[in-house]
Amino acid sequence: MTIILPEFYHAQAALESNNITCISSGDAAKQDIRPLRIGMLNIMSNIQTYEFNLLYPLGKSILQIIPVWIKLSTYNYDTSSREHLKDLYVSFKEAVSDRPLDGLIITGASVEELEFDEIPYWEEVQSIIGYARKNIISTLGIGWGGMALAKSIGIDKTRLQSKLFGVYPTRNIAIHHIITGDSDDIFCCPQSRHSGYPDLVLETERDKGNINLLAYSDAAGYVIFETTDRRLMMHLGHPEYNSGRLREESLRDKAKKRTDVAEPVNFDLEKPVNSWRSHRNEFFSQWIKYLYTETSYNWLGV
Repeated sequence: MTIILPEFYHAQAALESNNITCISSGDAAKQDIRPLRIGMLNIMSNIQTYEFNLLYPLGKSILQIIPVWIKLSTYNYDTSSREHLKDLYVSFKEAVSDRPLDGLIITGASVEELEFDEIPYWEEVQSIIGYARKNIISTLGIGWGGMALAKSIGIDKTRLQSKLFGVYPTRNIAIHHIITGDSDDIFCCPQSRHSGYPDLVLETERDKGNINLLAYSDAAGYVIFETTDRRLMMHLGHPEYNSGRLREESLRDKAKKRTDVAEPVNFDLEKPVNSWRSHRNEFFSQWIKYLYTETSYNWLGV
């Protein structure tokens, strides 16, 4: 419903044109509502253009949201505006120094084809995940961010022979789950990745009591799963993408002349259609509702 933004935020007009209410911190303080502080560890290229993809679904919530944009000290933001980074982003230590975060989102990153120990900022991400699992109600990992969460509990990704790319029908296999339960029985979700997990690997982890499996695609495998304490939520897809993002990625891969990337399936590059909007809105809305409910219980000492 409402996103609390700093003055002169670059995407405010775009958000408001999409019926997202944006207010200043001063106006928010006048309302008798406890806003949620959501940390956004944004590791995507061109960070400022990607921010809208997260703010839009969060802004559909009926609750006030304060996005806390987080930067890594060991990541070279060479495709992003240094001025924007300086003005809006803080270190993780700064993000949690004065007030706790109610939730944390870790985005995808263009390092998926590397082993984790080859990534310069992997140690820093590991440290953040370790803190988050102990101190934050829920951490949501999207794309590579989901794989980073899985790695933190000992589940390593497997390289795919060709890129999983396109929009895939996905089954809701946990219809009573507090976050995914109200999703359609079958929903569409974009995938854009070179790695994944054999079904047997995740089913074995489920049988050990380590994870809950929440959504499955015949072509993409298990798409959504979580730790059994619900502290870590892994979504291997990109529900936050708009249709233009898939087209941009396809053009980027073609420009690089990659032979292991085909045209995105179930998606028309010339007439892009968003068939996953309802899944995106429902998923983020229920995740936010879960954060609010759980943190409110903590505030009340329940």
